[in-house]
Amino acid sequence: MSLIAGTSEQIVITPRALDRVKALLQKEGNAEAGLRLYISGGGCAGMSYGMSIDDTIGSDDAVVKSGGVKVIVDKLSLIYLRGSTIDYEETLQTSGFKVENPNAAASCGCGLSFKAKKETQDAAKQTGQ
Repeated sequence: MSLIAGTSEQIVITPRALDRVKALLQKEGNAEAGLRLYISGGGCAGMSYGMSIDDTIGSDDAVVKSGGVKVIVDKLSLIYLRGSTIDYEETLQTSGFKVENPNAAASCGCGLSFKAKKETQDAAKQTGQ
């Protein structure tokens, strides 16, 4: 497992997830690109997980190399993702990235959205965003 650390925040990316991201980056063909992890409002539980291939780095982004992959997370999303594990699953019925998030008070059945715990919501409000 690879650990993403930015100040006191941590995100773990499993080897399966890293392998899948490497395959996507290779297909993209952009040597400057990396995996962007983010949280946005919406989804059936209130907050949605997002991932994209991105080569743009903003002033509020934390950037870490993990297993040969550049991982980009903005500071606000990092608050919601702290302590999470990112995995990739492939079954007969479905395939995709899966997030195990200790900051989620409740998750949607699809696993793509969540409701943040009150402490996490308060920490996010303190960032001024």
